[in-house]
Amino acid sequence: MASICFYFQVHQPLRLRHYTVFDKNDQYFDDYKNGSICRKVANKCYLPANRLLLDTIRQFEGRFKIAYSITGVLLEQLQRYSPEVISTFDALAETGCVEFLAETYYHSLSFLYSRDEFVEQVNKHAKTIESLFGQKPKVFRNTALIYNNDLAGLIESMGRFEAIITEGADHILGYRSPNFVYSPKGCSKLKLLLKNYSLSDDIAFRFSNRDWSQWPLTADKFAQWVNSVNGNGNVVNLFMDYETFGEHQWKDTGIFDFMRHLPEQILKHPDNDFKTPSEIAQSFQPVGTVDVPHLISWADTERDLSAWLGNAMQSNAIHELYRLENKIKKINDEKITADWRKLQTSDHFYYMCTKYFADGDVHKYFNPYDSPYDSYINFMNVLGNLQSRCSRQTIASA
Repeated sequence: MASICFYFQVHQPLRLRHYTVFDKNDQYFDDYKNGSICRKVANKCYLPANRLLLDTIRQFEGRFKIAYSITGVLLEQLQRYSPEVISTFDALAETGCVEFLAETYYHSLSFLYSRDEFVEQVNKHAKTIESLFGQKPKVFRNTALIYNNDLAGLIESMGRFEAIITEGADHILGYRSPNFVYSPKGCSKLKLLLKNYSLSDDIAFRFSNRDWSQWPLTADKFAQWVNSVNGNGNVVNLFMDYETFGEHQWKDTGIFDFMRHLPEQILKHPDNDFKTPSEIAQSFQPVGTVDVPHLISWADTERDLSAWLGNAMQSNAIHELYRLENKIKKINDEKITADWRKLQTSDHFYYMCTKYFADGDVHKYFNPYDSPYDSYINFMNVLGNLQSRCSRQTIASA
Protein backbone atom coordinates (compact mmCIF):
# COMPACT_ATOMS: atom_id res chain seq x y z
CA MET A 1 0.00 0.00 0.00
CA ALA A 2 1.12 3.56 -0.72
CA SER A 3 -0.53 6.27 1.34
CA ILE A 4 -0.24 9.71 -0.21
CA CYS A 5 0.14 12.57 2.25
CA PHE A 6 -0.36 16.10 0.87
CA TYR A 7 0.79 18.91 3.14
CA PHE A 8 0.81 22.57 2.10
CA GLN A 9 2.75 25.38 3.75
CA VAL A 10 0.69 28.60 3.70
CA HIS A 11 2.61 31.76 4.55
CA GLN A 12 3.12 35.40 3.67
CA PRO A 13 5.32 37.67 5.81
CA LEU A 14 4.57 41.18 7.02
CA ARG A 15 6.86 43.28 4.85
CA LEU A 16 8.59 46.31 6.30
CA ARG A 17 8.03 49.75 4.88
CA HIS A 18 10.98 51.84 3.69
CA TYR A 19 12.58 52.95 6.96
CA THR A 20 15.48 55.36 7.27
CA VAL A 21 17.81 55.93 10.18
CA PHE A 22 16.06 59.26 10.80
CA ASP A 23 12.57 57.71 10.98
CA LYS A 24 10.92 57.89 14.42
CA ASN A 25 7.59 56.27 13.54
CA ASP A 26 6.98 52.97 15.31
CA GLN A 27 4.71 51.74 12.50
CA TYR A 28 7.23 49.44 10.86
CA PHE A 29 5.11 47.47 8.43
CA ASP A 30 3.86 48.46 5.01
CA ASP A 31 0.11 48.01 5.39
CA TYR A 32 -0.63 48.97 1.78
CA LYS A 33 1.88 46.53 0.29
CA ASN A 34 0.96 43.73 2.70
CA GLY A 35 -2.74 44.16 2.00
CA SER A 36 -2.17 44.31 -1.74
CA ILE A 37 -0.03 41.15 -1.82
CA CYS A 38 -2.35 39.28 0.52
CA ARG A 39 -5.40 40.02 -1.65
CA LYS A 40 -3.46 39.22 -4.83
CA VAL A 41 -2.30 35.81 -3.56
CA ALA A 42 -5.76 35.12 -2.12
CA ASN A 43 -7.35 35.67 -5.53
CA LYS A 44 -4.68 33.79 -7.51
CA CYS A 45 -4.04 30.92 -5.10
CA TYR A 46 -5.83 30.58 -1.77
CA LEU A 47 -9.44 31.03 -2.90
CA PRO A 48 -9.34 29.00 -6.14
CA ALA A 49 -7.18 26.27 -4.58
CA ASN A 50 -9.36 26.02 -1.47
CA ARG A 51 -12.52 25.81 -3.56
CA LEU A 52 -10.99 23.21 -5.87
CA LEU A 53 -9.80 21.03 -3.00
CA LEU A 54 -13.09 21.41 -1.14
CA ASP A 55 -14.97 20.24 -4.24
CA THR A 56 -12.53 17.34 -4.62
CA ILE A 57 -12.96 16.24 -1.00
CA ARG A 58 -16.73 16.25 -1.46
CA GLN A 59 -16.44 14.40 -4.77
CA PHE A 60 -14.48 11.54 -3.24
CA GLU A 61 -16.58 11.40 -0.06
CA GLY A 62 -13.74 11.18 2.43
CA ARG A 63 -11.19 9.31 0.33
CA PHE A 64 -9.16 12.44 -0.51
CA LYS A 65 -7.36 14.12 2.39
CA ILE A 66 -4.89 16.98 2.79
CA ALA A 67 -3.10 19.00 5.47
CA TYR A 68 -2.11 22.62 5.93
CA SER A 69 0.33 24.55 8.05
CA ILE A 70 -0.80 28.19 8.09
CA THR A 71 1.40 30.69 9.89
CA GLY A 72 -0.05 33.01 12.50
CA VAL A 73 1.43 35.94 10.59
CA LEU A 74 -0.68 35.06 7.55
CA LEU A 75 -3.80 34.26 9.57
CA GLU A 76 -3.70 37.78 11.00
CA GLN A 77 -3.39 39.24 7.49
CA LEU A 78 -6.21 37.08 6.13
CA GLN A 79 -8.50 38.17 8.93
CA ARG A 80 -7.70 41.80 8.11
CA TYR A 81 -7.49 41.79 4.30
CA SER A 82 -9.17 38.62 2.96
CA PRO A 83 -11.55 37.17 5.57
CA GLU A 84 -13.28 35.11 2.90
CA VAL A 85 -10.16 32.91 2.78
CA ILE A 86 -10.59 32.09 6.47
CA SER A 87 -14.16 31.04 5.68
CA THR A 88 -12.98 28.62 3.00
CA PHE A 89 -10.36 27.12 5.33
CA ASP A 90 -13.11 26.72 7.93
CA ALA A 91 -15.25 24.90 5.36
CA LEU A 92 -12.30 22.60 4.63
CA ALA A 93 -11.86 21.92 8.35
CA GLU A 94 -15.52 20.93 8.66
CA THR A 95 -15.12 18.14 6.08
CA GLY A 96 -13.10 16.04 8.53
CA CYS A 97 -10.62 15.37 5.72
CA VAL A 98 -8.28 18.26 6.43
CA GLU A 99 -5.65 18.45 9.15
CA PHE A 100 -4.01 21.63 10.42
CA LEU A 101 -0.43 21.35 11.65
CA ALA A 102 1.45 23.33 14.27
CA GLU A 103 4.50 25.52 13.74
CA THR A 104 5.99 28.70 15.15
CA TYR A 105 3.33 31.41 15.08
CA TYR A 106 5.68 33.94 13.48
CA HIS A 107 7.37 31.53 11.03
CA SER A 108 10.55 32.23 12.95
CA LEU A 109 14.01 30.78 13.56
CA SER A 110 13.41 30.94 17.31
CA PHE A 111 14.42 27.30 17.87
CA LEU A 112 17.99 28.29 16.98
CA TYR A 113 18.16 31.24 19.39
CA SER A 114 15.65 30.89 22.23
CA ARG A 115 13.96 27.67 23.27
CA ASP A 116 11.61 29.56 25.61
CA GLU A 117 10.48 31.87 22.81
CA PHE A 118 10.13 28.89 20.48
CA VAL A 119 7.82 27.03 22.88
CA GLU A 120 5.74 30.19 23.45
CA GLN A 121 5.27 30.62 19.70
CA VAL A 122 4.35 26.97 19.12
CA ASN A 123 1.77 27.09 21.91
CA LYS A 124 0.37 30.39 20.62
CA HIS A 125 0.01 28.93 17.14
CA ALA A 126 -1.66 25.73 18.37
CA LYS A 127 -4.11 27.78 20.43
CA THR A 128 -4.94 29.93 17.39
CA ILE A 129 -5.55 26.90 15.17
CA GLU A 130 -7.87 25.39 17.78
CA SER A 131 -9.74 28.68 18.13
CA LEU A 132 -10.23 29.17 14.39
CA PHE A 133 -10.68 25.62 13.10
CA GLY A 134 -11.55 23.50 16.13
CA GLN A 135 -8.50 21.25 15.92
CA LYS A 136 -5.70 20.60 18.37
CA PRO A 137 -2.64 20.10 16.15
CA LYS A 138 -1.05 16.67 16.53
CA VAL A 139 1.85 17.11 14.09
CA PHE A 140 4.59 19.74 14.12
CA ARG A 141 6.60 21.26 11.31
CA ASN A 142 9.30 23.82 11.90
CA THR A 143 9.94 26.84 9.70
CA ALA A 144 11.33 25.69 6.32
CA LEU A 145 11.40 22.15 7.77
CA ILE A 146 14.48 23.12 9.81
CA TYR A 147 15.26 20.09 11.95
CA ASN A 148 17.77 18.15 14.02
CA ASN A 149 17.73 15.61 16.85
CA ASP A 150 17.47 18.34 19.50
CA LEU A 151 14.34 19.76 17.90
CA ALA A 152 12.68 16.36 17.89
CA GLY A 153 13.54 15.91 21.57
CA LEU A 154 12.08 19.30 22.46
CA ILE A 155 8.88 18.64 20.51
CA GLU A 156 8.45 15.23 22.18
CA SER A 157 8.97 16.81 25.61
CA MET A 158 6.05 19.19 24.97
CA GLY A 159 3.77 16.15 25.16
CA ARG A 160 1.21 17.31 22.61
CA PHE A 161 2.54 15.99 19.30
CA GLU A 162 2.55 12.56 17.67
CA ALA A 163 4.85 13.33 14.75
CA ILE A 164 7.26 15.84 13.28
CA ILE A 165 7.90 16.62 9.62
CA THR A 166 11.18 17.39 7.88
CA GLU A 167 13.06 17.10 4.59
CA GLY A 168 13.98 13.68 3.26
CA ALA A 169 17.52 14.90 2.54
CA ASP A 170 19.79 12.40 0.82
CA HIS A 171 22.75 13.05 3.09
CA ILE A 172 20.79 12.02 6.19
CA LEU A 173 19.01 9.05 4.62
CA GLY A 174 21.88 7.51 2.71
CA TYR A 175 20.57 4.36 1.04
CA ARG A 176 17.21 4.57 2.83
CA SER A 177 13.96 5.84 1.35
CA PRO A 178 11.79 8.77 2.52
CA ASN A 179 8.76 6.57 1.79
CA PHE A 180 8.66 5.07 5.27
CA VAL A 181 7.93 6.32 8.77
CA TYR A 182 10.97 6.64 11.03
CA SER A 183 11.81 7.47 14.65
CA PRO A 184 13.91 10.51 15.51
CA LYS A 185 17.08 9.62 17.38
CA GLY A 186 16.59 9.93 21.13
CA CYS A 187 12.76 9.88 21.00
CA SER A 188 10.58 7.08 22.31
CA LYS A 189 7.13 8.09 21.00
CA LEU A 190 7.48 10.80 18.36
CA LYS A 191 7.42 9.69 14.73
CA LEU A 192 9.31 11.28 11.85
CA LEU A 193 7.71 11.95 8.45
CA LEU A 194 10.09 12.77 5.61
CA LYS A 195 9.30 14.77 2.50
CA ASN A 196 9.76 12.99 -0.80
CA TYR A 197 11.50 15.99 -2.32
CA SER A 198 11.86 14.52 -5.80
CA LEU A 199 8.15 13.99 -6.37
CA SER A 200 7.20 17.12 -4.42
CA ASP A 201 9.51 19.30 -6.51
CA ASP A 202 8.17 17.81 -9.73
CA ILE A 203 4.95 19.66 -8.90
CA ALA A 204 6.29 22.66 -6.99
CA PHE A 205 9.23 23.65 -9.21
CA ARG A 206 9.37 21.63 -12.43
CA PHE A 207 5.70 21.53 -13.44
CA SER A 208 5.85 24.42 -15.96
CA ASN A 209 9.49 23.99 -17.02
CA ARG A 210 9.37 23.24 -20.74
CA ASP A 211 13.05 22.25 -20.69
CA TRP A 212 12.31 19.42 -18.24
CA SER A 213 12.47 16.02 -19.90
CA GLN A 214 9.15 15.02 -18.30
CA TRP A 215 7.22 18.10 -19.41
CA PRO A 216 4.26 18.21 -19.67
CA LEU A 217 3.47 16.59 -16.34
CA THR A 218 0.03 14.99 -16.43
CA ALA A 219 -2.00 13.52 -13.59
CA ASP A 220 -1.82 9.98 -14.97
CA LYS A 221 1.96 10.19 -15.45
CA PHE A 222 2.47 11.43 -11.89
CA ALA A 223 0.14 8.73 -10.57
CA GLN A 224 2.31 6.10 -12.26
CA TRP A 225 5.35 7.46 -10.41
CA VAL A 226 3.42 7.25 -7.15
CA ASN A 227 2.31 3.70 -7.97
CA SER A 228 5.95 2.62 -8.24
CA VAL A 229 6.26 3.15 -4.47
CA ASN A 230 3.94 0.20 -3.84
CA GLY A 231 6.13 -2.61 -2.57
CA ASN A 232 8.99 -0.17 -1.98
CA GLY A 233 7.50 2.00 0.73
CA ASN A 234 4.41 2.84 2.76
CA VAL A 235 3.99 6.57 2.22
CA VAL A 236 4.56 9.32 -0.33
CA ASN A 237 4.90 12.63 1.50
CA LEU A 238 4.21 15.47 -0.92
CA PHE A 239 5.07 18.67 0.93
CA MET A 240 5.14 22.06 -0.82
CA ASP A 241 4.24 25.74 -0.61
CA TYR A 242 0.55 26.34 -1.22
CA GLU A 243 1.48 29.21 -3.51
CA THR A 244 2.55 26.48 -5.96
CA PHE A 245 -1.05 26.64 -7.15
CA GLY A 246 -1.70 29.82 -9.09
CA GLU A 247 1.29 31.86 -7.94
CA HIS A 248 4.55 29.96 -8.44
CA GLN A 249 2.81 27.94 -11.14
CA TRP A 250 0.29 30.21 -12.83
CA LYS A 251 -3.21 29.08 -13.71
CA ASP A 252 -2.40 28.98 -17.43
CA THR A 253 0.25 26.29 -16.82
CA GLY A 254 -2.59 23.86 -16.10
CA ILE A 255 -1.65 23.37 -12.43
CA PHE A 256 -5.26 23.53 -11.22
CA ASP A 257 -6.42 21.03 -13.83
CA PHE A 258 -3.55 18.76 -12.84
CA MET A 259 -4.60 18.87 -9.19
CA ARG A 260 -8.26 18.37 -10.11
CA HIS A 261 -7.52 15.10 -11.91
CA LEU A 262 -4.71 13.76 -9.71
CA PRO A 263 -6.80 12.16 -6.91
CA GLU A 264 -8.83 10.14 -9.42
CA GLN A 265 -5.69 8.89 -11.14
CA ILE A 266 -4.01 7.94 -7.87
CA LEU A 267 -7.08 6.18 -6.49
CA LYS A 268 -7.36 4.02 -9.62
CA HIS A 269 -4.64 1.86 -8.07
CA PRO A 270 -6.35 -0.38 -5.47
CA ASP A 271 -3.41 -0.16 -3.05
CA ASN A 272 -3.34 3.65 -2.91
CA ASP A 273 -5.11 5.94 -0.48
CA PHE A 274 -4.77 9.43 0.97
CA LYS A 275 -3.96 10.07 4.62
CA THR A 276 -3.29 13.13 6.74
CA PRO A 277 0.07 13.35 8.58
CA SER A 278 -1.42 12.23 11.91
CA GLU A 279 -3.12 9.28 10.17
CA ILE A 280 0.24 8.33 8.66
CA ALA A 281 1.78 8.41 12.15
CA GLN A 282 -1.03 6.29 13.56
CA SER A 283 -1.07 3.78 10.69
CA PHE A 284 2.60 2.88 10.29
CA GLN A 285 5.29 1.83 12.70
CA PRO A 286 8.82 3.20 12.31
CA VAL A 287 11.14 1.04 10.23
CA GLY A 288 14.25 2.55 11.80
CA THR A 289 15.84 5.56 13.45
CA VAL A 290 17.10 8.63 11.59
CA ASP A 291 20.01 10.46 13.17
CA VAL A 292 20.23 14.18 12.30
CA PRO A 293 22.91 15.73 14.52
CA HIS A 294 23.31 18.81 12.29
CA LEU A 295 20.59 21.19 11.21
CA ILE A 296 18.86 20.63 7.88
CA SER A 297 16.05 22.40 6.00
CA TRP A 298 14.10 22.09 2.75
CA ALA A 299 15.82 25.11 1.19
CA ASP A 300 17.96 25.09 -1.93
CA THR A 301 20.28 22.36 -3.16
CA GLU A 302 22.30 22.21 0.07
CA ARG A 303 19.30 21.57 2.36
CA ASP A 304 21.01 23.69 5.03
CA LEU A 305 20.48 27.07 6.75
CA SER A 306 22.62 29.18 4.43
CA ALA A 307 19.59 30.89 2.89
CA TRP A 308 18.97 32.63 6.24
CA LEU A 309 22.31 32.57 8.02
CA GLY A 310 24.88 32.32 5.25
CA ASN A 311 26.48 35.75 5.50
CA ALA A 312 27.60 38.29 8.10
CA MET A 313 24.63 40.59 7.54
CA GLN A 314 22.14 37.85 8.33
CA SER A 315 24.09 36.66 11.36
CA ASN A 316 24.43 40.17 12.75
CA ALA A 317 20.78 41.07 12.22
CA ILE A 318 19.36 37.99 13.89
CA HIS A 319 21.79 38.03 16.81
CA GLU A 320 20.97 41.67 17.52
CA LEU A 321 17.26 40.86 17.33
CA TYR A 322 17.40 38.05 19.88
CA ARG A 323 19.69 40.03 22.18
CA LEU A 324 16.58 42.10 22.97
CA GLU A 325 14.56 39.17 24.27
CA ASN A 326 15.19 39.53 28.00
CA LYS A 327 14.70 43.28 27.94
CA ILE A 328 11.48 43.04 25.91
CA LYS A 329 9.96 40.37 28.10
CA LYS A 330 10.85 42.30 31.21
CA ILE A 331 9.19 45.44 29.84
CA ASN A 332 6.10 43.38 28.94
CA ASP A 333 4.65 45.97 26.56
CA GLU A 334 2.17 44.26 24.22
CA LYS A 335 2.94 46.43 21.16
CA ILE A 336 6.71 46.20 21.56
CA THR A 337 6.55 42.44 22.04
CA ALA A 338 4.35 42.03 18.96
CA ASP A 339 6.70 44.14 16.82
CA TRP A 340 9.74 42.20 18.05
CA ARG A 341 8.08 38.91 17.23
CA LYS A 342 7.02 40.05 13.77
CA LEU A 343 10.64 40.94 13.09
CA GLN A 344 11.56 37.31 13.81
CA THR A 345 9.80 36.09 10.66
CA SER A 346 12.43 34.21 8.68
CA ASP A 347 11.67 36.06 5.42
CA HIS A 348 13.41 39.20 6.73
CA PHE A 349 16.69 37.27 6.81
CA TYR A 350 15.95 35.42 3.56
CA TYR A 351 15.84 38.79 1.79
CA MET A 352 19.43 39.39 2.93
CA CYS A 353 20.68 36.26 1.18
CA THR A 354 23.59 36.79 -1.22
CA LYS A 355 23.55 33.34 -2.83
CA TYR A 356 23.44 33.21 -6.61
CA PHE A 357 22.95 30.85 -9.54
CA ALA A 358 20.05 28.40 -9.31
CA ASP A 359 19.11 29.36 -5.77
CA GLY A 360 18.98 33.07 -6.48
CA ASP A 361 15.74 32.97 -8.47
CA VAL A 362 13.93 31.46 -5.50
CA HIS A 363 15.29 34.11 -3.15
CA LYS A 364 14.01 36.92 -5.38
CA TYR A 365 10.40 35.77 -5.36
CA PHE A 366 8.17 38.26 -3.49
CA ASN A 367 11.34 40.10 -2.41
CA PRO A 368 10.54 43.82 -1.96
CA TYR A 369 14.20 44.92 -2.01
CA ASP A 370 16.58 45.76 -4.84
CA SER A 371 19.47 44.04 -3.08
CA PRO A 372 20.30 42.03 0.07
CA TYR A 373 22.17 45.06 1.37
CA ASP A 374 19.08 47.27 1.11
CA SER A 375 17.19 44.64 3.07
CA TYR A 376 19.81 44.55 5.81
CA ILE A 377 20.01 48.33 6.15
CA ASN A 378 16.23 48.71 6.29
CA PHE A 379 15.89 45.93 8.87
CA MET A 380 18.63 47.37 11.08
CA ASN A 381 17.06 50.83 10.92
CA VAL A 382 13.80 49.34 12.19
CA LEU A 383 15.62 47.31 14.83
CA GLY A 384 17.45 50.45 15.97
CA ASN A 385 14.13 52.18 16.56
CA LEU A 386 12.81 49.17 18.48
CA GLN A 387 15.92 49.22 20.66
CA SER A 388 15.32 52.92 21.41
CA ARG A 389 11.72 52.20 22.38
CA CYS A 390 12.92 49.48 24.74
CA SER A 391 15.43 51.81 26.34
CA ARG A 392 12.83 54.54 26.86
CA GLN A 393 10.42 52.08 28.43
CA THR A 394 13.13 50.72 30.72
CA ILE A 395 14.02 54.22 31.91
CA ALA A 396 10.36 55.15 32.39
CA SER A 397 9.68 52.10 34.55
CA ALA A 398 12.84 52.47 36.64
